[in-house]
Amino acid sequence: MITEEILKSVFKPHNLKWRTAITKVEPNRLITRGYLQEELVGNTSFSDMVYLLVKGKMPSKSESKMLESVLVSFCDHGVTPPSTQSARIMASTGSPLHACMAGGLLAFGKNHAGAIENSMHLLQEGVARTPPEESLDDTARILVDEYMSRQEKIPGFGHRYHNADPRAPRLMELAREMECLGRHSELALSIESLLHKSKNIRMNIDGANAGILSDLGFDWRLGSGIFMIGRLPGILAHTYEEISRESPFRKFFHIEEIYYDGKE
Repeated sequence: MITEEILKSVFKPHNLKWRTAITKVEPNRLITRGYLQEELVGNTSFSDMVYLLVKGKMPSKSESKMLESVLVSFCDHGVTPPSTQSARIMASTGSPLHACMAGGLLAFGKNHAGAIENSMHLLQEGVARTPPEESLDDTARILVDEYMSRQEKIPGFGHRYHNADPRAPRLMELAREMECLGRHSELALSIESLLHKSKNIRMNIDGANAGILSDLGFDWRLGSGIFMIGRLPGILAHTYEEISRESPFRKFFHIEEIYYDGKE
């Protein structure tokens, strides 16, 4: 027989215990990764704050400049990406701003924004299996051969709109200047060299940033999240442009542009 005492013991409330090393909250006091938040305000850039939150320490000057450059490079790609289109279509319907921005972020998937995560994983595994004293050229050749034998695209290389993504070489140039170009970027460059010779394919922004973020010590599982941080201002701008410049519920295509191939 289930008694009241048994029910009370089964449904006895438990104190939830969360464990975090990110921010400590006390009355009138916020400590993030060992820093008082009021001391961070006005003294820390946004990219430094991202680095601090995720990695638990402040970046060096070169690391700070490099991460800032990565985030800027992700900022926007016009109305071509599905994420931007999703946000603008939602804005056209009258959805609130935050819902439109969330809709844009939710449009990211393995075929859109997933390349950087996959590229980081590829580069990190490739470097991990190559002894530090050995050249990465052989590793690059093995990886290229593996993907070509499966007739798969190598994530981080090639672009649907650009024969040569102008952002990638600029990022590599900055990485050299900032002395942030390490073995992951070297592997990416070796892969690019092989692909350019055989397929006329060059590194894209995802491949460049995959190498740089890996050299900065970011886990590959953070790739798409960092991409989202960089792209969110662009999604905000496009959402606001749709709200402020375009007619509500506007036509995005004409009926004549729809090809019907079903039964009549």
